[in-house]
Amino acid sequence: MITIGQLAAYAGVTIKAVRHYHERGLLEEPERDASGYRRYGAEHAIALVKIRTLAEAGVPLARIQELLAADPEQLRQAIAEIDRSLERKQLELQQARERIGRLGSGDRLFVSAEVAGLLESLLELGVSERTVHMERDIWILLQSVEPGEARTWLADKLDSFADPEFRAIYVEYDAAYLWPPDDPRLPALAERTAAWLHRRPERPTTLDPAIAQLVSAAAGLNSPGWTRLTELTRQAATRQ
Repeated sequence: MITIGQLAAYAGVTIKAVRHYHERGLLEEPERDASGYRRYGAEHAIALVKIRTLAEAGVPLARIQELLAADPEQLRQAIAEIDRSLERKQLELQQARERIGRLGSGDRLFVSAEVAGLLESLLELGVSERTVHMERDIWILLQSVEPGEARTWLADKLDSFADPEFRAIYVEYDAAYLWPPDDPRLPALAERTAAWLHRRPERPTTLDPAIAQLVSAAAGLNSPGWTRLTELTRQAATRQ
């Protein structure tokens, strides 16, 4: 007969674990001896090793008692079922690790690879992080609520960025965020923008008005310079 400490050591668990298994009804509690100590026998050691082995394999404690009482065929089927469950969990964990790994890739976690590439190209152009973050938030929302429309918009945006004139306008427009509304550079930029838009065929959109409002809200950024630039661009467009 052995003590609880010896039992725990032989089975490779802690005394606390042995007591927990007693509380859960997984391991039978032996009678106490004349000194008031519990004395364990070989049957307890064997049962504890089985419990430890099943627990380490990921078997929930609630099922261990059932498995200990199962016949060989029932045990085989139950273990096969648990193995399939563990396999599914392993796949889920692997997918979670891949998603966590993409955190290091910044925006690629939230938007498609194509949009992430566009955002990276904006930074390479010298566009401010402020505007890049605004673009990112728009694409996060658009790709989530209107993926089909988002693909159309993205194709149009990428086509626009293939034009050196559009890239130059975009960079200057970004800079205009900090310009005062009476900045002398605004009228020229408005004329340039209106001329570019006039040459470009209009792109039809089927975006739901409510979604359009959300997208506008996602843009978030505004400034006196941008507000004035929008007004001047509209005026210039009427003269095209």
